[in-house]
Amino acid sequence: MAKKNQNAEMSVEEKLKALYDLQKVATEVDKIRTLRGELPLEVQDLEDEIEGLETRISNYDNEVKALNDSISGKKNEIKESGVLIKKYEAQQNNVRNNREFDSLSKEIEFQKLEIELSEKRIKEFAAELKNKEAVIGSSKELFEDRKADLAAKKKELTDIVGETQVDEEKKIEKIALIESNIDERLLTAFKRIRSNAINGLAVVTVERDACGGCFNKIPPQRQLDIKSHKKVIVCEYCGRILVDAEIDQEPVKE
Repeated sequence: MAKKNQNAEMSVEEKLKALYDLQKVATEVDKIRTLRGELPLEVQDLEDEIEGLETRISNYDNEVKALNDSISGKKNEIKESGVLIKKYEAQQNNVRNNREFDSLSKEIEFQKLEIELSEKRIKEFAAELKNKEAVIGSSKELFEDRKADLAAKKKELTDIVGETQVDEEKKIEKIALIESNIDERLLTAFKRIRSNAINGLAVVTVERDACGGCFNKIPPQRQLDIKSHKKVIVCEYCGRILVDAEIDQEPVKE
């Protein structure tokens, strides 16, 4: 209730001055964050890329393990077929008739075909394994490069944040103080206009008879109304709150 009573006692001129002061400090914070440029986004992009590379390498490692398991499985099948061939060949020496001999011969031929098929599959697996290992190698190389890039970008960001953080925190505290003295309805309108403005300007001065935000001409009578500080006036073209340049004569209180 104390804040509402305090706001109710403020004149329109004081409200406009508070809004303009808020805009100035908010613009200073914007400049600090602009100084950091795209670094936070670049850091985030690199972190996302590194995470993706880790997942990709892990998947490739699993695929390599599966291929090695498949090769081992086929080698075991070749051994088993070799054992069966020797068994069938030994049995051929004790057959009682041609039918049994032919039957064993077919079994031997089948196992030989199984060995050929297994050897073919081993070659295919080996070729695929070689390709996977090459991809893993290049992915790991890229992974290390990106880790180095990330370390450099983080250091750069840390240095810039370190240089500007104290100043930014002071300005954010100042913003909170100014906002506490502004009518909630006006503050909501200010934030809405500011969020929709490309340059973050919600409050602008009249410059050369034009809006300082969109540069459209302002009629003389409307300029007089703005200078009178009797009511909050917005630009009919861009919706920004308009103030006259004289309102900036008093500095923002520290």
